[in-house]
Amino acid sequence: MEEYKSKTGKINRMASDVYGVLSDFSRLKSLVPPSAEVQDFQATEDGCSFNVKGVTMGIRIVDREENKMIKLEGTGKMPFEFFTWIQLKEVGPYDTRMRIVLHIKLNMMMKMFLKGKIQKGLDNAADRLAMMFNGQMPPE
Repeated sequence: MEEYKSKTGKINRMASDVYGVLSDFSRLKSLVPPSAEVQDFQATEDGCSFNVKGVTMGIRIVDREENKMIKLEGTGKMPFEFFTWIQLKEVGPYDTRMRIVLHIKLNMMMKMFLKGKIQKGLDNAADRLAMMFNGQMPPE
């Protein structure tokens, strides 16, 4: 499996506030806008499912360490196997750092084609989450 790490985002909130939102998928449902690509988004505390081009996929939480880490894995008919960690570290009052780590199994062709896009996507996700928690943008 290949490993990718996002840039570290700075969130002006306590780690417990960030963890409380990210560790419960039912709280994230409002953050997933309806789109042509992702349809039928359903969420519970421990996971979510959605359809992409008629194929049901999902993500579930497989481990949690309160205020520090959330470990996720893909479920359903995902096109590749992956695990993701969302890491949180409170470095001071209202100063939490967040990083996303992705372990993904890709064949050589997919690796060459997606490597830059995966890194860009992780960095974008880290930026958007930090901006959302910092109140710099409304969730779409």
